[in-house]
Amino acid sequence: MSKPANARAAAARALFQVLEQGRSLSQAIPETTQGLTAADAALTQATCYQALRFLPSYEWFIRALVEKPLKNKVRIVHYLLLVGIVQLRDMRTPAHAAIAETVNAAQLVKQPSLKGMVNAVLRSFQRQHAELEQQLAAEQLKSPGLRTDHPGWLQRRLESAYPDQWSHICSANNQAPPLWLRVNAAKQTRDNYLSALAEQGIEAFADPTATDAIRLQHAIDVTQLPGFAEGQVSVQDRSAQFAAHLLDAQPGERILDACAAPGGKTAHILERTPNAIVHALDFDEGRLQRVHENMQRLQLSATVIYGDAAEPREWWDGQLYDRILLDAPCSATGVIRRHPDIKWLRRASDIDALVALQQRILQAQWQLLKVGGRLVYATCSVLPDENTLQIENFLATVKNARVVPVAHAQARDWQLLPETDSGDGFYYCTLEKTAI
Repeated sequence: MSKPANARAAAARALFQVLEQGRSLSQAIPETTQGLTAADAALTQATCYQALRFLPSYEWFIRALVEKPLKNKVRIVHYLLLVGIVQLRDMRTPAHAAIAETVNAAQLVKQPSLKGMVNAVLRSFQRQHAELEQQLAAEQLKSPGLRTDHPGWLQRRLESAYPDQWSHICSANNQAPPLWLRVNAAKQTRDNYLSALAEQGIEAFADPTATDAIRLQHAIDVTQLPGFAEGQVSVQDRSAQFAAHLLDAQPGERILDACAAPGGKTAHILERTPNAIVHALDFDEGRLQRVHENMQRLQLSATVIYGDAAEPREWWDGQLYDRILLDAPCSATGVIRRHPDIKWLRRASDIDALVALQQRILQAQWQLLKVGGRLVYATCSVLPDENTLQIENFLATVKNARVVPVAHAQARDWQLLPETDSGDGFYYCTLEKTAI
């Protein structure tokens, strides 16, 4: 069996795990691509990302071409058809290779008897492509969810919150994000690093607002970046980089990065303020290993703590913090373009539970802050329930907090929306403790 067929089979298995079993793509991809070459693993990942970005449209094609839905023991073949149509429609795969290798992959997913069916459906798609596209366009006029390739509940919430911007948000969510870098200010200036990139022929742009951020014109393997192994630069979206700026840690201060894994924001705090005393807390032991790895590569030092941000009594040493960064667990609706499976894994019913958890953590963390200290509340969500409404509720329940306006936004808080050539969707609000 040829190696390309392995990539198609791996993609079908990964999509099955995400859409049938509720696993995240970040869990499914490493498991299904074990043993594949780097090129085949990259093909698997690209195929899955494309499929999940435009899932309703691809599913419409399958319904138009397959008489009866594939169920139970042969359901994996549905995802093999999805993989084949993705390649034929939107990837630079020669049609003969896309069809032949996807047909061959039927054997690898233990459905050799359906090779003929896979071949027939994909060839029908190839023949009828123009006509099917016209039919899809007509259906999209009737169905907003089909038009935006978003689940109905999420689209309705976006439309309610952002009546003038919701379609732009959906469009940005369906695009591949740019690769953003964070220059390690403790090691060199951004201008010097831009020069190093230019010397290697890597086209890059400085962000006008995030002072450590650089956007690459074309994504590359990060290990090929000059000085990456030496800790001169890290990968971090420009919107996420504002966390350390807003926290504004000062030398000698005691800082808590709550919900810190995988450690990008912890590292940025230390790069900006090397003499700060930083504690990095997280409840996920596996992801805390990433914090250790980031600290080691960047030659930084933080106290890494395993614990629940909502239950400080289990890990807190009793000393108050000068500043706290609370990057709260959230719906992640601001980073869909990086994690397109979020659209299909998240449910409307999840939001209330997340809001309650955020409230618990925010109340708990507030008790750990000194008078005069500041807490930066952050999420990678675009939903008001988790952001502005969460802060309004908090301010209504405590009497010793005031909002510190965000200078960048010239507003009391800051909701960044995903932008095609800019950053992800993030929310920030800085709170100062005014009394015990």
